[in-house]
Amino acid sequence: MASGGFEDEEAEGTVTINEFIEQMDAEELAADLVLGGDEGDECTYPKGYMKRQAIFSCITCTPDGNAGICTACCLSCHDGHELLELWTKRNFRCDCGNSKFGTLACKLLPSKDVENSENSYNHNFKGLYCTCDLPYPDPNVEEQVEMIQCCLCEDWFHEEHLGFKPSDSVGSQIPRDEEGEPIYEDFICQNCSPVCSFLTLYPKKLWVAGQVDSTGCANACSETIESNKTNMDAEAGQLENGTEAEKSVMRKCSEKISESEPGHLDNCSEAEKSVVRKCSEKMNDSEPGQPETSTTEAEKSVVQNGSDKINATEPVAAAGCAIGTNLNSCPDFEKKPLFLSKNWRNILCRCEKCVEMYNERKVSYLLDAEDTIVEYEKKAKEKRTEKLEKQEGEALDLLNNLDHVAKVEILHGIKDFKDELKGLLESGSGGPSKAITAADIEQMFSNLKNKRKRME
Repeated sequence: MASGGFEDEEAEGTVTINEFIEQMDAEELAADLVLGGDEGDECTYPKGYMKRQAIFSCITCTPDGNAGICTACCLSCHDGHELLELWTKRNFRCDCGNSKFGTLACKLLPSKDVENSENSYNHNFKGLYCTCDLPYPDPNVEEQVEMIQCCLCEDWFHEEHLGFKPSDSVGSQIPRDEEGEPIYEDFICQNCSPVCSFLTLYPKKLWVAGQVDSTGCANACSETIESNKTNMDAEAGQLENGTEAEKSVMRKCSEKISESEPGHLDNCSEAEKSVVRKCSEKMNDSEPGQPETSTTEAEKSVVQNGSDKINATEPVAAAGCAIGTNLNSCPDFEKKPLFLSKNWRNILCRCEKCVEMYNERKVSYLLDAEDTIVEYEKKAKEKRTEKLEKQEGEALDLLNNLDHVAKVEILHGIKDFKDELKGLLESGSGGPSKAITAADIEQMFSNLKNKRKRME
């Protein structure tokens, strides 16, 4: 058995060696996910305002909570200081050593701008969270209450402080499954929800459990959107008698939909994708040699729009968009938390009007897949895998480059260590059911040292 702490083993309790290893692996993975695979070797300042990175606040240097530092500066410039781990922040640039730190210069990059004007700070940088403005963990309570993060302001909230009301149509709690696990992908707090009031103009599939604004706007506007899609589908269906050139264009559209490479139609609205799919289906169903004179100007326009979607570098307005041009459809929006369904960002309209509206409301990052925590952690896992594979490869290269005598000595050393460790785990300090003590560990290494001397 391996002790959780050698000095006070009875108080700490014991764990099996497998449990200990699994715990260590889980902690390493959790750290990699937070740090995004950042080894902490270089300050991230030269990278500018990064889309997302791990950020720390140094209370020793900036007790007002008006600065944030990257992982490398946390390790190199603020060792021994009181630091707060803020998980990740979007569009942030390392502040270490700028005017907010007085005479303290960054050891990694001494020359930095006086201030990072585009950085955003909140009370998290002071170690405070939620509308209750309390720290986490809270030293005044024994059991810490789970908190959830708003995907806009990135603050963390207690469920009891989300502003739920008994009159809310979807209940007064976080949407969860039968096992109590959250079933939403993203959450927007009650303070940020007015900025995203336009989301209530989308169909119910954007919401968890059909959540809509109390005014019923989502239901009304979803009918408009579905009507637009129906009309566009009808137009697309007229192309079954199109020319071979038109069919060729639409086949390319269809191919673009199924491609996994950049340049496909991910940035198109669902209505626009529907047009292309329908056109493609009609093209494939049609007989060769159809009359070329049957295509109207309206039909050609639909084909051209589909072709433009492939080559466009700027968002193209969706025909009949019910979002960007109808932002005042829900004037009585009530401040309340919003819970969004899986892949909800993919549903957002990318037409010119909507993109302009996102920019005005400063939420254009919602269209960026790399903004999400899911994508951030995905890349962190990939970096972790690459790092482990590299370490294994380097170890094998080192062993293969040794001469025969050195290889034999290393292999014998590994065998001796395994034998001693096995004996330690089997015997303990009084039998296999007893905990391993610090004295047992010291004795194991003493045995290995004596055996090494005898071999020499």
